[in-house]
Amino acid sequence: MNMRCEQAPSGIPSAIAANVAAQIPTLMSDAVMLRAPKVEDFPLYADVLCTSRGQYMGGPLSREDAWWDFVQMASGWILHGHGGWAIEDLDSGDLLGFVILGLEPGDAQIELGYLVSEDNEGLGIAHEAAQLARAFAFDTLKLNELASYIHKDNARSVALAERMGAERTVHEGDMLAYIHKNESAQ
Repeated sequence: MNMRCEQAPSGIPSAIAANVAAQIPTLMSDAVMLRAPKVEDFPLYADVLCTSRGQYMGGPLSREDAWWDFVQMASGWILHGHGGWAIEDLDSGDLLGFVILGLEPGDAQIELGYLVSEDNEGLGIAHEAAQLARAFAFDTLKLNELASYIHKDNARSVALAERMGAERTVHEGDMLAYIHKNESAQ
């Protein structure tokens, strides 16, 4: 059973939410669009974090904890001027996953994070979305570097960070930090 907070707003609250979402930059490539997250996106987020697939992202989480993580992703825009996007297929409009420029307690740098649904793994979607988010961080936000904090056993995320040219460092415990440097700022 879904929690009340998972229900999309209606009426005036819906209009206010749409106005806030309209302030979040939309990024596009030939295949995907990064757009503001919305309540209706949460089930896919929970499908990843509340199952064994969430093991490398602090999970599996309870649905309540996944909700708080989702809220944190969305609220970053208001608190820090960067945050999470939903990844949408340009042709079908299907939700594919999420990418974030986030900042959590303990992070030394702004984090470039990504997750896609199981059906969309291995298709290059996370790579494309991460490239769009990283370009926004460097070109628009003028950041000098980002970090992707990845569990050492998360082979897919490690491969993606390395494919993007990020430099591997040790973070803490079982976590690695892959540092993405803004080459044009050097």
